[in-house]
Formats: sequence, structure tokens, C-alpha cells
Amino acid sequence: MHVGEVRVADDEDFKKLKKLCEENEGWKLEYHKHNTFTWTKHNDLSDFKLVKVRSTFDVAGSVLYDVIHDPHYRKVWDRAMIDAYDICALNPNNDIGYYAIRCPSPLKNRDFVTLRSWLATSTEYYIMNHSVNHIQCPPYKDYIRAISFLTGYVIVPKDKSSCVLTYVSQSDPRGRLPSWVVNKATQILAPKVVSRMKQACKNYVAWKEQNQPLYRPWIYPEQCTLTRLNLLHIKSLQMKDSQEVLDESNLSEVDFLDDDL
Repeated sequence: MHVGEVRVADDEDFKKLKKLCEENEGWKLEYHKHNTFTWTKHNDLSDFKLVKVRSTFDVAGSVLYDVIHDPHYRKVWDRAMIDAYDICALNPNNDIGYYAIRCPSPLKNRDFVTLRSWLATSTEYYIMNHSVNHIQCPPYKDYIRAISFLTGYVIVPKDKSSCVLTYVSQSDPRGRLPSWVVNKATQILAPKVVSRMKQACKNYVAWKEQNQPLYRPWIYPEQCTLTRLNLLHIKSLQMKDSQEVLDESNLSEVDFLDDDL
């Protein structure tokens, strides 16, 4: 699917995500440590590179799938999240939501409005999103509205207690950012997010037993209570909808610590 496109994801969309996760041509290895690999690749969508991260998790694939989905648990482990909520649903496996992310000072915080789609098969799990324009979430003055061309997860179980996650993202944070910000994102931030996600997976089962243990609307469609999509609320997405281009290119790397990420 393209940026701004609003429809139910089909098999071809998930196949394209899987192909992107599996392909090797044109990808440059940027990081390799503790069974976590990070690659980057140039394309024509944005000056910012495609990023791909792959890592082995010592938990069942179903647990990782739940951790990524569970909105209540994300508030526990996702230290970058400022706010997140669902807006409406196309069907039980496709919805539109809002996500605001904390950027290290003095960068301005970013937010996204995305159409998210997911699929669980007998052999793997898929989650993906791309930016759309919903009238209930216009750009806010305290954030720069970033663009997700495609962000996706493919989880492949290895056995009952381990799985492999491949994460791919092509995003544009908007604004004018210095090149070192991109380097930090690929070499530091992406592996850190994976590390935090692994820790979150270890704690999830015990946490879930005490927090709405039967609530999994991403698995049980009868639990979905979101308002259905009204197509009149969808507008075309222009890059200028991300507000004015804020120039952050004069920021210095010495002002940032890795712990800020």
C-alpha cells in the first residue's frame, strides 16, 4: 500500500513485506552484536534509508506478537511513547491509530497517524503500518508529523520457546535533520529498541496474568469495540501536511547522550 491509501490489506501486501524482510540485495550491514543485525538500504522514497533489524528472541512467537500489539503493556515498556490511541477500525485486522514519540532533547517530538494491518498464519505473524490522514488527528503544534512509508514486523517461530523477528521501516521524521541523527537511529536506537522488546517479552506473561488476561482484540475480533471507519474522515495525505519544515540541522551531536535514546 502507498502512503495515504486506506483499504484492507490483502495477501499481496503481506507478501511484499515478507519479501522485503527476506531480500539481501542492496542492503548494507551496519550493526551486528548479540544475534541482532541491522542493515540499511537507499531508495527513492526518502533521503532517509530503509532500516532492517533481525534478532532471535527466546520466547514463543505468539508472546512477541502480543507484546507488539498490547496497547496497555506498551505503556509499561516503551519509554519512547508519549501517547497512543486507536481512532477507528476498517475491520478486525485493520485499524487507524495515533502514536506520539519522544525524541531526545533538543529535537522536537514526532507523531504519526497510521493505518495498521496484521495477520497471523500457521507459520508466521505479520504487523505493518503506513501513514494516512484522518481529520480527527490534524498536525499538532507541539509535534512534527512524521511519515511512515512502511513499517513492518515479521515474526517466524523457531520452536515453542524461540522465534526470529525481522523489523523493516522506511520513515521520514520530517524537519531538516543532521546526518548523524540517521546514523544514531541505525547503529544505536534500533538495536536498543530490540533489547527493550526482549526484556518486555520476558515479563509479559506474568504481567498479563494480572492485567486483563483474556483481553486480546488483535486475536479475538469480538473484543474489538472501535468505531468503524467513515471514509469521509479520510483526506489525501500531502507531505506538506507535516507542518512547516523545522530546521534542526544545526544541532550538535555532543548535546546528545546514548542514554537519551
